[in-house]
Amino acid sequence: MIPMLIADDNAAIVDILKTFAVPAGFAVTAAKDGEEALRLFHEGHFEVVLLDVMMPKMDGFSVCRAIRAESNVPILMITARGEDYDRIMGLDIGADDYIVKPFSGAEVMARVRAVLRRLERSAEAAQREITCGSLTLFPDEIRAQIGGASVSLTKKEFDLLCLFAENKGRAFSREHLLDRLWGWDYEGDTRTVDTHIKRLRAKLAKLPHDDWDIKTVWGVGYALEVAP
Repeated sequence: MIPMLIADDNAAIVDILKTFAVPAGFAVTAAKDGEEALRLFHEGHFEVVLLDVMMPKMDGFSVCRAIRAESNVPILMITARGEDYDRIMGLDIGADDYIVKPFSGAEVMARVRAVLRRLERSAEAAQREITCGSLTLFPDEIRAQIGGASVSLTKKEFDLLCLFAENKGRAFSREHLLDRLWGWDYEGDTRTVDTHIKRLRAKLAKLPHDDWDIKTVWGVGYALEVAP
């Protein structure tokens, strides 16, 4: 059984998720507020976390930030909100997927399995280093260095940088990046990509890297270009 933490103050929602999760092979632990969710996370071991955004004591965004500061466990945010801002916020702070209520339990389990498969494939392909001039990436540790100095990146920022570094000089459209890294069923738009690129560039700019850079390819999207 795969240990799963579900945090939602709505007992009916938790019961629905349990009904679908248990037959799918998940051992569910439930929390009714954000503080309890964080406490249970620290006390146990979980391989996937479902977080409601609007919870008492500590909201889902805050719980996600706290978990992501110490763990790369898959996190899926669940909320009644449907605005792009909330979706972008959840993904920016490290969530792996974002599910809007109302939803079907079968859909949630399908999304959980999709996230786990993506991470499993990433782990299988991660037993190596990726280098591009002064840039060194360690996919198995989700760690980036420029000239030997560490750069702190979110999971999505790191995935973007890995994709660019593995395909030096190749221009990726925003639509391609959205599909590749967020999944075909992500309901946001290409502004999500622009937001992540902007934040990634700002973090990379803190360390000198004259031998490469992420460039905007007008009319196409973005590419990592290496200096001649």
